[in-house]
Amino acid sequence: MIDLAHKIPELDAKLIQLLEQLNDQDWNKQTIARLWKVRDVVAHLLDGNIRTLSGLRDEHQADTPEIHTYQDLVNYLNQLNADWVQAMKRVSPEVLLDLFKYSCPPFHEYYASLDPYDKATYAVAWAGESESKNWMHIAREYTERFLHQQQVRDAIGQEGIMNREFYYPFLQVCMYALPHTLRDTRADTGVVLKMTITGDAGGSWFVQFNGNKWELLNEPMPEFETEVTIEADASWKLFSKSLRPKHLRAQIDISGNQSLGEAALEMVSFMA
Repeated sequence: MIDLAHKIPELDAKLIQLLEQLNDQDWNKQTIARLWKVRDVVAHLLDGNIRTLSGLRDEHQADTPEIHTYQDLVNYLNQLNADWVQAMKRVSPEVLLDLFKYSCPPFHEYYASLDPYDKATYAVAWAGESESKNWMHIAREYTERFLHQQQVRDAIGQEGIMNREFYYPFLQVCMYALPHTLRDTRADTGVVLKMTITGDAGGSWFVQFNGNKWELLNEPMPEFETEVTIEADASWKLFSKSLRPKHLRAQIDISGNQSLGEAALEMVSFMA
C-alpha cells in the first residue's frame, strides 16, 4: 500500500501558491498537453474536484455511458474532459482559481475519510486491475494531480515538485503499470527487468517473470537481464504519453535485452 491521501493537500497547496503568482501571459501559455494551455489544465483539475465530490461523495450520476472496452472508456473520459475545458474558456483565470481553491478542502476531506482497504468505485485499469482498493484509487489521483501541476510548471518554467518529496511517490505509483505493460511479453522463468529513473528523486524498480506473468518486486534484485534507464525529466512525459520513446531517445538507455527494454518503454500510467 502507498498512502498518499495526506500528500494531495500538500501538492495542491504548491499549485495554488504558484497560480496566485501567474500573469495573463502565463495563464495562456501552451503546455505539453497538445490541446491545453495552462488555464485549460487548471480547468481540468477543477473538473476533477467537482466530479469526485458529485459522483463519488454525493453518488450523483449524470449519465450511464455504454462502456464495453478499454478504448470506449478512454474515449468517454476524453470527451468529458474536452466538453468541460471548452465550457470553461468563458471563465476568467481569477474565477477558475477561486473555484479551485473553494473545491479543494472538501475534495481532500472526502479522500481522507475513505478506508484505504475498501473496494474503490473505479478500478485502476492502466495497472491491469479489474478491482482496486481505495488506496490505489487515491494513488492514481495523486499521479493525475502531480502530472497536471508539472505540465503547468513545465510550460511557465517554474520548478518546484520534481523532488524526492513529490516526484518519487509519483514514480512509485506509475510503476504499477509496468507488469501490465509486459503482459504479452514472454521470457524465461525468473528473468528480471530493472527500470531506473535518474536523479535524487528517482530510484530503481524491478519486475520478474514467474513463468506465467510479470510481477513488481518489493526488493531490489542483484541480477537482471535488462536495465532501462530514463532521465527524470523524460520519465513523466513518457509515462503520461505526452511524448513517446522515439521523441526521448537521447534521455533513455537500454542495456541487455533490447526487445524487452523496448517493450517496457511502452508503459503508460494514465488513461490515454
